[in-house]
Amino acid sequence: MAGEKVIVITKSNFEEKVLKSDKPIMVDFWAAWCGPCRAVAPAMDELSEEYDGRALIGKVNVDEEGELAGKFRVMSIPTIMLFKGGQVVEKIIGLRSKAELSRILDKNI
Repeated sequence: MAGEKVIVITKSNFEEKVLKSDKPIMVDFWAAWCGPCRAVAPAMDELSEEYDGRALIGKVNVDEEGELAGKFRVMSIPTIMLFKGGQVVEKIIGLRSKAELSRILDKNI
């Protein structure tokens, strides 16, 4: 597979992988026990390959990274945020289709 895999984002790599990214990065705040989070995971995997070289896809496990979830006021999951130039430019809460996520990426590339 040529595409980059979904990046696991933690407090220790957040600045490097998200804030300093030279490409837009879509970050999925999720948890293993969350059904809608598991439902969106395959779309995120596919997007990571389809947007290889143009955008990045990352995941933050809110159970393991509560500090990051708190910093970005994640109250419901899945919450998907698009960062560009170190700033949140889009924030969507709840299960969304792959097509909707693609539209968000397309307008921010």
